[in-house]
Amino acid sequence: MRVYLLVLLVAAVVTYVAVPIVRHLALVSGALTPVRARDVHSKPIPRLGGVAMFAGFATAMVVASQVPYLSRVIDSSAWAVVLGAGLVCVLGVIDDLWELDWMTKLVGQVLAAGVMAWQGVQLITFPVGGLTIGSSRLSLFSTIIVVLAVINAVNFVDGLDGLAAGIIGIGASAFFLYVYVLTRHTSPESYTSLAATVMAALIGICLGFLPHNFHPATIFMGDSGSMQLGLISAAGTIIVTGQIDPGTLGGPTAVPVFLPVLIPLAVLLLPLMDMIMAIVRRTRAGHSPFHPDRMHMHHRLLAAGHSHRRAVLVMYVWAAVAAYSVAAMAFFPLRWVLAGAAVGVVLALVVTADLMPGVRVAWTRHLGARHARPRRVRGERR
Repeated sequence: MRVYLLVLLVAAVVTYVAVPIVRHLALVSGALTPVRARDVHSKPIPRLGGVAMFAGFATAMVVASQVPYLSRVIDSSAWAVVLGAGLVCVLGVIDDLWELDWMTKLVGQVLAAGVMAWQGVQLITFPVGGLTIGSSRLSLFSTIIVVLAVINAVNFVDGLDGLAAGIIGIGASAFFLYVYVLTRHTSPESYTSLAATVMAALIGICLGFLPHNFHPATIFMGDSGSMQLGLISAAGTIIVTGQIDPGTLGGPTAVPVFLPVLIPLAVLLLPLMDMIMAIVRRTRAGHSPFHPDRMHMHHRLLAAGHSHRRAVLVMYVWAAVAAYSVAAMAFFPLRWVLAGAAVGVVLALVVTADLMPGVRVAWTRHLGARHARPRRVRGERR
């Protein structure tokens, strides 16, 4: 565990230190996010934060390759993830500077996902029933589809300061704990895992970036960051599914066999829901799925009366409930997990309502009205 913490720390420190440098470069190059009708910021903010995140991620992977404990798992697949992250980072930088159209960005995403898959990070097996993808072309196609879905889900949810980095960081921490436990079951002689290493580095770059990005943000991650977070998240999931042999997990550990399918859905529950609703909403209105609007979940939270920070914190709470409830299946009996998830949902609902200013004001007025009612004096007739 200490080695993974080292990888996390390296990614966090390098990202945190690199952000001011990248911010200066963004100001010099004019890479500023303009104030548009759908945006919530009131002045242009430097972007290109994804460059600092890539510096942290790549450095952490290089350090991991030099640690004897992890060096044997840092193989071609590890460098394929770094290469894929670098390609989407470059694509995002180009978009942040010159505003690419959605079709060009989609082609670039396909290229990055295809290169990563070609280098070895492919969805070959499903950990449900031992299903194996028999065709190499189908494996490549499936991998690209998964990566594209995750990339664009994260990109859709990146609308408030600290939102994408926080949600992905929370989800990655739950996924890391699951992978660590899974590795202990599948290879008790060694707890080393490429997926755990990738997740540790992902958590690190999110933690290193958040102090600069939480409201009020001094820099945005831009597409170079959101697409990168999506690709790394998808890569970790694909690596785990390729390492699992369902036959080795039986008895009390039978439930974790299904978690590589469930955990990514739980981790990305909010981004995926937001993306699906946006696509349905926009296509029904006759627009492109990439047509911008102000109907995302975070926009709705703001419209409901939340402040910027509180809207982000509400989505953090829901992301944590979803991700950790599913990851807990690797630790505890299912009935305990369901009971804990129910408690978590109730608490999340309470927090969501409590953080809503309109609800608080209405409740305060209600209580004030009750206390303001004249009390009957003893002996007074009704």
